[in-house]
Amino acid sequence: MTKLASDTAMILAAGLGKRMRPLTASQPKPLVRVAGKALIDHALDRLVEAGVAKAVVNVHYLADALEAHVLARKAPEVTVSDERSLLLETGGGMIKAKARLPDPFFALNADNIWLDGPKSAFHDLSRRWDPDTMDALLLVVPHARACNFNGPGDFHMDPLGHLSRRRDGRIAPFIYTGIQLVSHRLLRDAPEGPFSTNILWNRAMEEGRLFGLSFTGLWFEVGTPQAIRPTEEALTGG
Repeated sequence: MTKLASDTAMILAAGLGKRMRPLTASQPKPLVRVAGKALIDHALDRLVEAGVAKAVVNVHYLADALEAHVLARKAPEVTVSDERSLLLETGGGMIKAKARLPDPFFALNADNIWLDGPKSAFHDLSRRWDPDTMDALLLVVPHARACNFNGPGDFHMDPLGHLSRRRDGRIAPFIYTGIQLVSHRLLRDAPEGPFSTNILWNRAMEEGRLFGLSFTGLWFEVGTPQAIRPTEEALTGG
């Protein structure tokens, strides 16, 4: 089996979960339950299955509940990046946690649910990873493998795997799954305070160092309460 490119993942779990209201009125989105399990546990369990030993989880909204939940786990080994005082968004969150993250590291959204293909997503990313040419490797999925997703897509990908943004008025064939493998090079010269990872991706794209990998499993968009039931039916076969 492919050796993992990293033993650590950052789980981005600090968001406000506005699209998941009213379920997030009294709990953070990562603790919303789908198929009998909190969203973040779906992601953490996949890390354990793949052999990723450590996770850094950032917290902001209703942070006490989320922190207590993840620290109660035996595996993976979880540490918390505290953003209670200021929500730093995806890019700022990674910068704050950078000292705890090896080079490279996996990063994923806390609300990700997926069913792996022949190999785990983390092993697929590791096999494709090339630190000499890549700043980030994004796991993307074609529309046919994206359940509950109704948008126009995010990226085009050339035969070598270089990513480019969806063009205005067009459908892009690939959707970002929320899972990526990131080099510290991507984080260099980053803005201070809150900012989106998109800023760093755009620079990497211009330099030809943002790559994609097409996911061979099934990915579920679980952004709203309405997406929960169809996701549960797909996961449980009924």
